[in-house]
Amino acid sequence: MTLLSNSGSKLPLLAVTPGEPAGIGPDIVLACLGKTLPANLLVVADPDLMMQRAAALGIDLELNDWSSTRQLSATALNLVPVRLSTPATAGRMTIANAQYVLDTLETAVALCERGVCQGMVTGPVNKAIINDAGIAFTGHTEWLAARLSVPKVVMMLATTGLRVALATTHLPLRAVADAINKPDLTAVITILDAELRRRFHLPAPKILVCGLNPHAGEGGHLGTEEIDTIEPVLQALRQQGLDLTGPTPADTAFTPALLARFDAVLAMYHDQGLPVLKHKGFGDAVNITLGLPIIRTSVDHGTALDLAGSGKADPASLLTAICYAAEMAQPASHGH
Repeated sequence: MTLLSNSGSKLPLLAVTPGEPAGIGPDIVLACLGKTLPANLLVVADPDLMMQRAAALGIDLELNDWSSTRQLSATALNLVPVRLSTPATAGRMTIANAQYVLDTLETAVALCERGVCQGMVTGPVNKAIINDAGIAFTGHTEWLAARLSVPKVVMMLATTGLRVALATTHLPLRAVADAINKPDLTAVITILDAELRRRFHLPAPKILVCGLNPHAGEGGHLGTEEIDTIEPVLQALRQQGLDLTGPTPADTAFTPALLARFDAVLAMYHDQGLPVLKHKGFGDAVNITLGLPIIRTSVDHGTALDLAGSGKADPASLLTAICYAAEMAQPASHGH
């Protein structure tokens, strides 16, 4: 499906899910209206929710139900309707609408599978309220992997000048060391390398791999995971032609001089890599799921219930996520 912008260039069409209806997701989606974007947006949401939030924010909103018109409007919010179970109140979540959140994701994935959309961009969800509703949900990343029957995906966050991928994602710290094994680590690095080539058009990605332990284990005196697991995996993958450096002590991996030499850093666990990335680019960072058959990016922040409907929510991360998804959707000739 080819869509032409006013400039005559082909723009990708991205499915956007605002996420938790009581949070800032609807606000930041509405904040994109009227902005010059590198993509056309198809918002998957409840039309009444978007109208009510627009009214609260003083935005004059017109909706175009794309599922009926099959045409994109240049002036209205292009929307595929998914209905809430119960009206949403800004700042007050209810378990009644947990299934709605998943229904919007399902609709967006289906639009991508059918080739209608070239990627999906997700707003923030609240995992706890979905679990409280009796639906097991550890996060978008894991849900998408299961929905698309992909055995392994990789979470990567990116901001200007830094990409950080994770060997393990949402685990208690106590469980991290046991989760770092040769098959999984091999799969993560292989996906990271392949996706940097495919989605980011890097012909020979240079990847810096962190150790797990302080000082990368200090020669086995501070843990043996580097010797037993990480180094053998890196050696085997180097023999397959991957450009891998490490295991590097994480406390020195993020120095500017070292980072300048690499396209991505692989951190062993969530809070090893993401505090640095968020310090560098919070509000201007994006969460990317690598290894899926579709493109998926997301905001780097939560639902911010206290800001919902206030007009104070910052759309910068969503705009960044849209830009990344649009760039990833371009064929390689449009790359860097």
